[in-house]
Amino acid sequence: MQKLQTLFAPSAIAVVGATDREGAVGGAIFQNLQKNFEGKVYPVNPNRDVIFDKECYQDLASAPEVELVVIVVPAKVALQVLEEAGKVNIDNVIVISAGFSEQNDSGEMLEQQLIGIADEYDINLIGPNSLGVISTHSGMNASFGPALPQTGTISFMSQSGAFVTATIDWAIQRNIGFKDIVSLGNKAVVDETDLIKEWGDDPETDVVIGYLEGIDDGREFIDAARDVVMDTPVVLIKSGQTEAGARAAASHTGTMAGSEQAYEAGLRQAGVLRADSAEQLFDYARALAGLPSLDQNTVAVVTNAGGPGVMATDVIGESKLSLATFTEETIDAFDDCLPAGANIYNPVDIIGDAPVDRFVEAIKIALSDRNVGAVLVLGAPTAVLSYADLAEEMGALAESHDKPIMGCLMGGKEADAATKILDKHGIPNYFDPARAITGLEGLARLNTIRSREYHSFEPFDDVNSDRVEQILSDAVADGRSRLGVESMGILEAYGIPTPEGEIATSPSEAKEIAEQYENSVVMKIVSPDIVHKSDMGGVDVGVKQRDVEDAYERIVTNARRYQPDATILGVQVQQQVDLSETTELIIGTKYDSQFGQLVLAGLGGIFVEIFEDTAVRVGPVTDREAATMLSELRAYPLLRGARGRPAADEQSIIEIIQRLSQLVEDFPAIMELDINPVVARPNDAVAIDLRLTIDEGKL
Repeated sequence: MQKLQTLFAPSAIAVVGATDREGAVGGAIFQNLQKNFEGKVYPVNPNRDVIFDKECYQDLASAPEVELVVIVVPAKVALQVLEEAGKVNIDNVIVISAGFSEQNDSGEMLEQQLIGIADEYDINLIGPNSLGVISTHSGMNASFGPALPQTGTISFMSQSGAFVTATIDWAIQRNIGFKDIVSLGNKAVVDETDLIKEWGDDPETDVVIGYLEGIDDGREFIDAARDVVMDTPVVLIKSGQTEAGARAAASHTGTMAGSEQAYEAGLRQAGVLRADSAEQLFDYARALAGLPSLDQNTVAVVTNAGGPGVMATDVIGESKLSLATFTEETIDAFDDCLPAGANIYNPVDIIGDAPVDRFVEAIKIALSDRNVGAVLVLGAPTAVLSYADLAEEMGALAESHDKPIMGCLMGGKEADAATKILDKHGIPNYFDPARAITGLEGLARLNTIRSREYHSFEPFDDVNSDRVEQILSDAVADGRSRLGVESMGILEAYGIPTPEGEIATSPSEAKEIAEQYENSVVMKIVSPDIVHKSDMGGVDVGVKQRDVEDAYERIVTNARRYQPDATILGVQVQQQVDLSETTELIIGTKYDSQFGQLVLAGLGGIFVEIFEDTAVRVGPVTDREAATMLSELRAYPLLRGARGRPAADEQSIIEIIQRLSQLVEDFPAIMELDINPVVARPNDAVAIDLRLTIDEGKL
């Protein structure tokens, strides 16, 4: 795909389907372009000679040379126009037309043809089913949105055209400016990854924001975003967080590592800030676009209102930020310049009769403290305070200091006037202290992202992939797509420790196997159809030699009663692992259609789905990422040795996570896999049970 510069700043545009018919989309787009666009605009319509006093062309071949074509014709005709655009060497096309994959199967076929034409001619295609594209720096409103927003440094993409129009209308009221705006539509060719790459290279874009309903290629997106966010922050809303009506998963991991977890993990690994609401999206965007970086996550609050100061303190306490602890020099400076009764500690209450100069002096002192990362200026209107003058002073201080200053000048008309002044200096202003803190928290999160070190996955070379391939192929040949403990050899082949054990198909065979071990054994039903073995009496722990045959009969009988149609392959007889001073974990994987293999680690055992204490990553997982996963668990203190317990061997757990990650990368036919439990002990970690699902079409 070509670079997209001429998409946003073309010298000339042709609107195919332009019309002067009232209420028509083609007419609205043509008129929008006529208002502010710096280049030339040509209407193309074989049924018109003149449109809005402009000469109309019959087709693209007869029109003057252009760098962008906007197509507003029925879907089938759009294919012909795109082909024509390719033949006259046009690089950029926006397909406004609907009737493609968003509609039905026949529309999906049309969209595939559209993609084929764009690929053949190497066309940057936006859409189809797009609202259009806006670029304020060139005055281009190639959309049927109602207005051109003011110029700014935020570039915005959205899969929802309605969200675009609502956002523009909202932003105009609040003086929020944009550089480029793209309605992605169906994302047939140009998608979110292409846009963040383009805007990451754009010196006039300070922050990229977006509303997405899905990501086409999660791994490509992660790789691209990691590079972009080092210079240009990316903030996204990802909708569709719930999975109502989702299919029942075949494993614990499948249940807990669904689509939402995939996006959460993927966006985190990409370094993208995720917003929970439209309000938070723009609170982050305004702070990231206008304020300097936050070198430390400490805030000084300077206020003339005690109550709002307490509110701000509470919000800071619940965030990733903290109140700055002032140096002795700073406290002395506040004591010297503030009247009796003022609070010289954080939050700094300069009292309700404070004029502008007292505010300014207090802000200067706070900014000069080495322990302060940012200053929140929180004001309530009084007769002795001019918000407009304070805003001008705050702007001057922002220009002369490299620390963020955030405004929270509360009120109505006076606050609105101050906001306009602060906007000129890139300082956001909010009525609610919580929103001001949200903006600063965005800076803190970005700082954390940029301080990360990324490492490549180092594969293990002591694995036996041939053995795994044989086990999987044999299972498919037998008509089995779900495997259990009978396939523990898969783990052994990839260097994951397992207890000794064999499968018995009769009571006497179970006894023979048990006699190989000195101590008691563990016995488990072997059935690809039974997930919760413990619930139905399919597991017996600590079985003595004399009781093995009876235990075999009991386990099989329980399984038959629980699920009469289940395939029963026998009973696994394992050497019993000493479970004293251990922690049971689950380590598993699930294939996700957008991101590929996900890896999950968490508190395991029989309560795995009750506590749901897990961490998820997009694979392959490095040793550092695996260590971070463990540290995120609420149960992590158990691994570290809480309340006198011996610490678990974390390195062994980390290695199992890595090896399992490599296994499923090597064998994408493994759709879901659970090792539950992994028994973590002071000197090692052992995989006790296994369950996996195969997609035979991928073998």
